[in-house]
Amino acid sequence: MNQALIPEIKPEQSIELLKELHILTREGKLNQDTRRKLKQVYHLYQFIEPLMADVIEHKNSLNLVDHGAGKSYLGFILYDLYLKNKANVHVYGIETRADLVKKSQHLAERLGFAQGMSFKAMSVEESMATQDIPDKVDIVTALHACNTATDDAIRFGLARHARYMVLVPCCQAEVASIFRKTKGQTLGKTPLSELWRHPIHTREFGSHLTNVLRCLQLEARGYQVTVTELVGWEHSMKNELIIAKKVGGFKRSARERQLAILEQYHLLALKERFAYD
Repeated sequence: MNQALIPEIKPEQSIELLKELHILTREGKLNQDTRRKLKQVYHLYQFIEPLMADVIEHKNSLNLVDHGAGKSYLGFILYDLYLKNKANVHVYGIETRADLVKKSQHLAERLGFAQGMSFKAMSVEESMATQDIPDKVDIVTALHACNTATDDAIRFGLARHARYMVLVPCCQAEVASIFRKTKGQTLGKTPLSELWRHPIHTREFGSHLTNVLRCLQLEARGYQVTVTELVGWEHSMKNELIIAKKVGGFKRSARERQLAILEQYHLLALKERFAYD
């Protein structure tokens, strides 16, 4: 297939990979849905590529861990677009579903990527303890990590002293669930309870507050945090992108704000998830 016929495809990009990830059809074409998916992939890549370049420039090597990797399409795209021709780089895909891990490993072997990519079937606790991943990780990614999976990726990144974390949270139900349980105790006691009185607001405000607490946890642990939009609202309603860079040590003021929010919104039961040392 002549890649020039599809201007969206970048030079030297693996056509076989794009087909396996269902970004290209089996005939090597783009349709409306796959064109939109490719646009999202490239948009996220634009955020991560400078981070990879920064790490390689400073240490001449790179290790990146994709947590909750699923089919590992983010890791494959990053490796294909930027890392496959560089030395001393490795991408680790962490996923609990062994069948997906096996498929990703086979795909890496077929594409000739196996030297720089490996995949582990393990839980977050296992990934934090394993010796198969370096003690210090350069970049942690978690794309569309549902509910508490984003928090798992943050825990892993903190435990492995990640220089960067790139997180795209997805559905988040835990905070909203507590709001629903405590509505009878909180509604009417403060005007702020109006923020979560209606069911749709319970869900959306719970999701928003979850990401606020995550950002404060990262800031408390010495990260500079940037929150932005991944793609336009026409593509996805779950498009918040959190980028964290390690810049210092513990920040007491961020932890104090975090604890104040947990107390104000009757969420102290979640202290161990969001405000741990």
